[in-house]
Amino acid sequence: MRRRLAALALFSAIGIASNAQAAPNDPIGDLVSSIVSGALPGAGVFNVKATLYHAGAKGVGGLDSLGCRVVPMRTLAVDKSIIPRRTVVFIKETVGLKMPDGAAHDGYWYASDIGGAIKGQRIDLYTGHGAASMKPMQKLNLASLTAVKVGQFTGCPPK
Repeated sequence: MRRRLAALALFSAIGIASNAQAAPNDPIGDLVSSIVSGALPGAGVFNVKATLYHAGAKGVGGLDSLGCRVVPMRTLAVDKSIIPRRTVVFIKETVGLKMPDGAAHDGYWYASDIGGAIKGQRIDLYTGHGAASMKPMQKLNLASLTAVKVGQFTGCPPK
């Protein structure tokens, strides 16, 4: 096992040294990064399948399961047995996406909502009001993402 990990690390280092760009879905690089950073499975790293949701959809109102207002591009619906509510999650695939105010997304999401269809390794990313709010993130719908637990929050998620 150690030889395989060393080979993976060497392979990754060679790729970095040659200025090769990593593919958007780079499971070997993600594994090596998680080993180097100490974020091993069971330590707050989740491989999840993402879906998008918006206000105005059937059954979706303006409040999350904590009773807080849902925040576009920040509220995350989770299976609370996998990712506990009140968890701050970093999703690298969302870094740079356009926020409603025009700023670039920093990748931080707040697990403050749950849903009946969110079971297991799934998450729902809240995009805002109306189906049009989902367009900038459409490439992430049904995509496999890496969610990393980076902290906890109290009260309601920041806006």
